[in-house]
Amino acid sequence: MASLANEPSKTAAPAALTSSLKPIAKEAFGFREARHLLWRAGFGGTSEQIRLIASWGPDRAVDYILDFDKIAADPALAGTFDANIMRPATPEERRRQAEARKNRDEEALAQLQRERQSREAKDREQVQVMQKWWLRRMIETGRPLEEKLTLFWHGHFATSYRGIEDSYHLSVQNEMFRNNAAGNFRNLLRGIIRDPAMLAYLNNNQNRKEKPNENLAREIMELFSLGIGNYTEQDIKEGAKALTGYTFEDDDFTYNRRQHDEGAKNILGRQGNMDGDDFVDTILRKPECAAFITRRLYHFFVADVPNEERGGERGLHQTQRDALRQLSNTLRSENYELKPMLRRLFMSEHFYQAAFLNEQIKSPTQLVVGAVRSLGTPVRDLGLLADALKRMGQELFLPPSVKGWDGGRAWVNTSTMFDRQNILAYLLTGKKTRGSDEADAYEPSPLLNDLSQTERGDAGKVARHLLEGCLGRAPNGPLGEVREFLQSTKNPQDPKSLVGALLLITALPEYQLC
Repeated sequence: MASLANEPSKTAAPAALTSSLKPIAKEAFGFREARHLLWRAGFGGTSEQIRLIASWGPDRAVDYILDFDKIAADPALAGTFDANIMRPATPEERRRQAEARKNRDEEALAQLQRERQSREAKDREQVQVMQKWWLRRMIETGRPLEEKLTLFWHGHFATSYRGIEDSYHLSVQNEMFRNNAAGNFRNLLRGIIRDPAMLAYLNNNQNRKEKPNENLAREIMELFSLGIGNYTEQDIKEGAKALTGYTFEDDDFTYNRRQHDEGAKNILGRQGNMDGDDFVDTILRKPECAAFITRRLYHFFVADVPNEERGGERGLHQTQRDALRQLSNTLRSENYELKPMLRRLFMSEHFYQAAFLNEQIKSPTQLVVGAVRSLGTPVRDLGLLADALKRMGQELFLPPSVKGWDGGRAWVNTSTMFDRQNILAYLLTGKKTRGSDEADAYEPSPLLNDLSQTERGDAGKVARHLLEGCLGRAPNGPLGEVREFLQSTKNPQDPKSLVGALLLITALPEYQLC
């Protein structure tokens, strides 16, 4: 398995790429293309689901996935979290603290400290509950693109629990991302400058007209909307002034007008007495903003692209530059509505070309959620799955920094590949590397639903079917290995035989890709 971790980055030859955003023809939209759409715009699907999507053709398939708001949300997946674990001190608590300090009552002060520590411990427990809840939601949702985009925005506007220590604020932010997942980017930017979690994480609650704090203004420009090289240090200083007074009280955004700088600002060449919304609108007027967001979404859904470098053109094929320019123009012409741009991307010949199929390394979340959704394994233990994500480098609600996760090749090394193998084996068999091995049995027979009874008894056809469902293709080497294994079992459709075959397939380096 170290071969994937150490393998040099592959780059398709320019001749193999097309920049065409012309809609893919229905006759060109087959099993591999449908599978590509389900994995990139969601978390994969079974062979039955892939064949169904392929039979619909690209128009109906893309509309079904993208127009997820037309699919009823499952009320059972809604999250309900305690808003009052972390809260301002009550008048009674403030009175007790003042009296204890006045009387130098160390025992009373210690008791208040213990009460605070107890709430902090409960809050950390609630984060763990939230991690399991979101995993379950991604696994069970009928609106996978909604959750995939929520995950994208969580990494884009990265906010870590360690920097704010208020789980409820993160749950509110998560729902804001979900509500605007494929909506308008303007609403996301306006939402983030009013989001208590982000305001605390980047210290904008300390941003006052007498002493502006530049953290939020800087990251909005550098990481959230424009990219390095498309603003100046003076723009950051002026943007910070526009965001003065943007703070929160308990769980609610508050605009403290007394702390807002009412003077004229000069941001990105625009002058005036600007507030936070004016700051956002000024950024959105820059064509670099549309280009930046388009590039980030392209990186997430299509192919790894180099980090932005003053315009972000280095390291890209001309065909990719052309495609990105067209998509960026769509985003701008649609006033930052995301759906038209995403629809154009998911419908395009560019998206489905062979150079992009099975070339993206699955994130830990994509790996785990995708395995359950495509193989139909039991979920088993959400807490254990959440812990596995942490070991593999993607702990939900705790991104490593405001830059989020690097992704791509950063996901795989000798340590994480070991954990990736173990979690797949656990999902398939229920066996843990430590502790009890008692677990729900896995019944993989439904994976053969779209094979005839005769085909199910043919080891070669079962092997090809499983490989195509898991990898999108059946390479000769793995095909022979899986076929020989199934032949040795005498009954290729026996559940134990199928589990053994899936253990072989999920151990392949190719299974780490989608």
